[in-house]
Amino acid sequence: MALIDWTGLDSTFRLDGGTVRLRPPKAGDYAEWAAVRAASRDFLQPWEPVWARDDLTRSAYRRRLDAWRRDLEQGLTYPFFVFSNDTGALTGGITLSNVRRGVAQVGTVGYWSSVHTTRQGHTLAAVRTVTRFAFGTLGLSRLEAACLPSNTGSAALLLKAGFVEEGFARAYLKINGEWRDHRLFGLISREREQSCPD
Repeated sequence: MALIDWTGLDSTFRLDGGTVRLRPPKAGDYAEWAAVRAASRDFLQPWEPVWARDDLTRSAYRRRLDAWRRDLEQGLTYPFFVFSNDTGALTGGITLSNVRRGVAQVGTVGYWSSVHTTRQGHTLAAVRTVTRFAFGTLGLSRLEAACLPSNTGSAALLLKAGFVEEGFARAYLKINGEWRDHRLFGLISREREQSCPD
């Protein structure tokens, strides 16, 4: 991890996103994370894989942290929790995952938002912040994202963040227990520089 000062999920690494700040999840975040996810369950479930029966337990959270840590050590995944700079509250999460190097230099962006803070600009700020991190710090060339055709809010957010709709994938991901079609979006570093200068 010589590229960044991020030696583990409990490090002091931060990304400043203006109205939000992003940092890796910590063990001490469990109670707030579980409360936010529990309150947002009905809102999130149509857009996510089926939650495990023990999904919100402390042991399941520890397994999640362990999986993130393993993927982080291999440079495959960079998970962040998103916090409001105004209130300090957890507003959601964003992950840069499936990072491929070699001739690809690409990663996948995925995110979720609390039901109580949706459509307040936090997730858009987080996507823009992770985009800068991916293209700048990590030196990636391309980012990808996907959403269900019915998730017009997510599609609008991606377009506002500079992504371009590139296609359609049948039975792309298993969401809420069913293999679902997805709209596919992409952003390449030179396009971001042209559309969203810092």
